[in-house]
Amino acid sequence: MKERVQKFGRFLSGMVMPNIGAFIAWGLIAALFIPDGWLGKWGPAGTINNMVGPMLSYLLPILIGYTGGKAVGGQKGAVAGALATLGAIASTESTMFIGAMICGPLGGWCIKRFDKSMEGHIPAGFEMVVNNFSVGIIGGILAVLSIFVIGPACVVVTDILGSGVGFLVEHSLLPLTAVLVEPAKVLFLNNAINHGVFTPIGTAEALEAGKSILFMIESNPGPGLGLLLAYCVAGKKETRSSAGAAAFIQFVGGIHEIYFPYVLMNPIVILGPMIGNIAGIFTLSALGGGLVAAASPGSIIAEMLMTPKGGYIANIAGIAVAAVVSFLISAFLLKFFGKDASLEEAQAQVAASKAASKGQSVPAASAGASVDARDVRKIVFACDAGMGSSAMGATMVRNKLKDAGITDIEVIHHPVSEIPGDCQIVVTHHELSGRAAERAPQARIIPIKNFMGAPEYDTLVKELLDARRNTAAPAAAPAPEAAPAAEETPAASGDTLLEEKNIVLGCAPVTPEEAIRACGRLMVDSGYVDEAYIQGMLDREASFSVAIGSHVAIPHGTNDVKPLIKRTGVVVMTYPDGIDWNGDKVKLVVGIAAKGDEHLEILGRIVGIASTDEDTDALVASADAGNLFKKLNGLA
Repeated sequence: MKERVQKFGRFLSGMVMPNIGAFIAWGLIAALFIPDGWLGKWGPAGTINNMVGPMLSYLLPILIGYTGGKAVGGQKGAVAGALATLGAIASTESTMFIGAMICGPLGGWCIKRFDKSMEGHIPAGFEMVVNNFSVGIIGGILAVLSIFVIGPACVVVTDILGSGVGFLVEHSLLPLTAVLVEPAKVLFLNNAINHGVFTPIGTAEALEAGKSILFMIESNPGPGLGLLLAYCVAGKKETRSSAGAAAFIQFVGGIHEIYFPYVLMNPIVILGPMIGNIAGIFTLSALGGGLVAAASPGSIIAEMLMTPKGGYIANIAGIAVAAVVSFLISAFLLKFFGKDASLEEAQAQVAASKAASKGQSVPAASAGASVDARDVRKIVFACDAGMGSSAMGATMVRNKLKDAGITDIEVIHHPVSEIPGDCQIVVTHHELSGRAAERAPQARIIPIKNFMGAPEYDTLVKELLDARRNTAAPAAAPAPEAAPAAEETPAASGDTLLEEKNIVLGCAPVTPEEAIRACGRLMVDSGYVDEAYIQGMLDREASFSVAIGSHVAIPHGTNDVKPLIKRTGVVVMTYPDGIDWNGDKVKLVVGIAAKGDEHLEILGRIVGIASTDEDTDALVASADAGNLFKKLNGLA
């Protein structure tokens, strides 16, 4: 049960956490410029306040839907998820955050299924047309479906919660209202509950008694404050750093919505504010607390302004008790249910960060989410562009798994920005490990220093092999290879990706920049890329080295310059005396410009003949352009 809660929480976190900045921006604008805000009476405040509604109704849900779609189906899934979310928004005036969390992953899943069904069936040159039309058609269908199915279903759920609150108030079960109030608030029903249920009844009570406790059930800032302070203490690094600012906005600014994403990323922590609010209501009831009118927004300042004479001790006690109880329970739940890693894994993650800062390698079990080796079915190699180094690393591990007799694990490569959400392990350059962890919070991250011959590969394969020997796991269908087998019939020489004229041997030692420019010039002269692609290759080297180990470097451009590639091509240059490549020795330089995966056969063959320093040195020392051309093109 705990693992399921953690997995579900991590998935929600992957949708919500990247957008916390947008929530904070909305909270600040609302706290300052709504009519009851701090600067609400300032002249331009009304114009600025015009952003508050659209941000809440459109921007934030669409961001969540986009992020959820991308986690499941990549960039195309993100667009489909955003389209589906827009349909849910259009179906109702209610805020559609829950709808976004359904529509986003649904859009990504539909795109992913479509792409899988079309593998190998798209004629060459029609990929872009099929991709664009599939996203448009599937996204449009999902948007219409959301208007008539998903949106109305979410409204039914929120209406049921609102009716439940009204029932508890009518039957004098006041503390139990928190059981429904807190989940309903997270569904963004706070205004509907407060002004639709509590305010009318509370106003009638205040006319008779001069105050009403009903005004404090929803507006009490204590439960949300306790939750956010718990994140400051027991949350992960990224949540700790943002929870402090959110706590200030929530408690002083009265914008309770700011803590809702923190509940959504770990749903079980809703018990903290829920029980905290119950304790706060008991305290208010026992001490005779209440307000003379509704507090809007629900900040500590508004609560105090609406407190009747002689009621400050009771109201402050009710807020304080709610905050303390919420904090204690939320911190406990975060400690035992909200974290993705054990103490040992957390310590290893720190070690990974330290090693990354020093340019060192770390053990394979170093960082990221806790993953049972028996459950691993997909390993992703991620680099900046997903064009070269990650593809070669994936080939090496795929071969090692095959040699070990493990055939039920899919090994693929992707840009770090497009890591699929269903992978269990991500292998990436140590300088990209932070981005990989943010993109794939559900996965274990294995940071490495280079993609060729990393010692972590053998450790990982041994761990996976031992796990399979020690369990009777059901057999799975063999994973598809990411590239065609090398023995397949190569393309005709006129269409080959590596031309013999682009194999340059015996080059004199130069600087890494000069070697990159030489590769780029060859690709420009061969019609593979535009001139500006060379700068993209230099930018790629500037972000982190393209020397990938085994005395090999593979210069290629960043994702930003992929549109500058005219057609896929590869160039090869050898440096027998070696190049000092930022502390690494390089003798074989392979320049890459790839529009798709056509180049993977050649990279796979390079892995086969240059997997160690000694292999590369021997290859370069005895290199003959004709023989090398045949080897890398599968002709020998």
